[in-house]
Amino acid sequence: MTGQAEITVVHWTASSDSDTDGLAALLAAYHLRTEAEKGEAVAGVDGLPERYRAEVADPGAAFADDVVLLALSGDTAVGCLVVTAPTGGGSEIKRLWTDPAFRGRGVASGLIDAAFAHAAGNGVGTVRLSVWKWRTTAIALYERLGFAVTESWDERDQLVCMERAV
Repeated sequence: MTGQAEITVVHWTASSDSDTDGLAALLAAYHLRTEAEKGEAVAGVDGLPERYRAEVADPGAAFADDVVLLALSGDTAVGCLVVTAPTGGGSEIKRLWTDPAFRGRGVASGLIDAAFAHAAGNGVGTVRLSVWKWRTTAIALYERLGFAVTESWDERDQLVCMERAV
C-alpha cells in the first residue's frame, strides 16, 4: 500500500469542524445504491424516501442519539457507520458504507472495530445489524468478524439479521 494515505476512524459530530458534506455524500451513495439494488433506482437524493433524504440533509439531527463513525483518508471521508444508542444491553450497526474506490483497504473492518470499542466502553453486551441477502461480500465480512445469523427482528423480505457479543 505504498503511496496510500492511512485510514483513520473518528467520531463524527455535527459541529462546524466536522466533515458534514463528506458524511452526507457517503450516506447518499449508500441509500442510492441500496434503492437501486432493491430494484427501486432513483436519479438522485431528491428521489429517495423522506427518511433517507432527512439523513443526507441533516445527519446531526437524524442520528442525534447515536454515534457516527467516519473513516478518513487524509481529509477525505471514505467510510461511515452509525452505532445506535444502547437499548436493553445492545446496540445496532447501521449505514456501514465504504466508498468503492477505498474498498479492500480495511475501512469497513476499522469502522466495525471502532464500533465495538465504543459499545464495550458503554456497557453494551451485544451488537446486531441487518443486511440485504444479496450483499454477500458484506455478509462474508460480518461472519469473518464474528457475527452470526440470528432470528429476524425486521419483517422486510430478503433481510438477514446478525449479531455478535461484544
